[in-house]
Amino acid sequence: MSNEENKTNKNLVLIIDDETANIIALTNILSSEYDVFAAKNGLDAIALAEEHLPDVILLDVLMPEMDGYEVIGTLKLLEKTKNIPVIFITGLDNIEAERKGLALGAADYIPKPFNPDIVKLRVQIQIKLVNHIRALEERDEMERQLNLIRELEAGLIAAKEQAEHHRELAEHSSRAKSEFLARMSHEMRTPMNAITGMLQVIKMRGIPENIQGYYDEMNVASAHLLELINDVLDISGMEHGFFKLNNDIFNTIVMFKEIYETAEYTASQKKQVLHFSLDPAMPPTLYGDDKRLKQIILNLLVNAFKFSNENCEIGFKTQVESQENNKVKLLFEVTDNGIGISEEQQKSLFAIFEQADGSNTRKHGGIGIGLALSKRIVELMDGDIWVESELGKGAKFSFTCILEVPVKEDN
Repeated sequence: MSNEENKTNKNLVLIIDDETANIIALTNILSSEYDVFAAKNGLDAIALAEEHLPDVILLDVLMPEMDGYEVIGTLKLLEKTKNIPVIFITGLDNIEAERKGLALGAADYIPKPFNPDIVKLRVQIQIKLVNHIRALEERDEMERQLNLIRELEAGLIAAKEQAEHHRELAEHSSRAKSEFLARMSHEMRTPMNAITGMLQVIKMRGIPENIQGYYDEMNVASAHLLELINDVLDISGMEHGFFKLNNDIFNTIVMFKEIYETAEYTASQKKQVLHFSLDPAMPPTLYGDDKRLKQIILNLLVNAFKFSNENCEIGFKTQVESQENNKVKLLFEVTDNGIGISEEQQKSLFAIFEQADGSNTRKHGGIGIGLALSKRIVELMDGDIWVESELGKGAKFSFTCILEVPVKEDN
């Protein structure tokens, strides 16, 4: 049994002697305090010592084949056994023999015939030394582990402080970017409002037929640029916690009519087919932010038009999923059979400033905030938004929202 397998917590003593009587005598003396095992020749003893790693070895000097000097010499050469204390057992009364044993690394001598008290005391001294050294080694190992833990803790604290510093820098950079975008957008919106206003004035005064096409292009471009500016301002407001829904009672028929007219015009311009389906169970009036709801729907429809080729079909569908008391959960779906979106691209599709195709050579416009803005508005409406698509097989964007049905009042 090795020290690692020793379940009695007793120290191990190995007796090496070719005389059975000596083994029995020493075992009787020591077995009450130690776990004792024995070997009768040098080769077996060395093998047992390597296997069980005893705390002390009692070694007879005079043995056939391999004497005690040869055995201790071999034990001291082996890495596993070199530090095990060896006590020589001898009946020789010879100073030279004792000097030779001590020179080879013996820790002590026990003379024959055995005196039980002498045997116990000399073994006990070595065992105490072994236990003391073991305790020191365990203490040193514990200190090493504690120092390692302290180093790791110090490293973690430093890493945490560094991460906090980088987080603060990132937040400062993000705030500076958002503030810059907000200022820039405000500055751009003022002249854009003037441009769109002047376009309306020109329209009211009448547009010559030969420049009608130019006017239409200017009107569409200015409206699109104004939408982008407003989107940037919305994102900036969300980043700073200023963005809020403006809830009010609105007419769903009017809202869907406006959406249909805008979408149908775009579809005709791009020579695409629009399928527009409204759930008959849709309440005629709702309480919520109709402008933001319209913004989400148009954003999804514009993307469907943008990423689909001529003669493609675009679908818009509404569905009343559930209604409880004065709360109604609505589902909206926008489908197309355009270029589709890969699974990898879908992972970052709703992230701010991300686009499915972010390359410099991409065919389609946009700055990558429409879907991110839509997602945040949907979440403010207690809903969710997701996409189902395969590359080359079109896409279906769906979102839900929860609105209130106005309570009818008596006249």
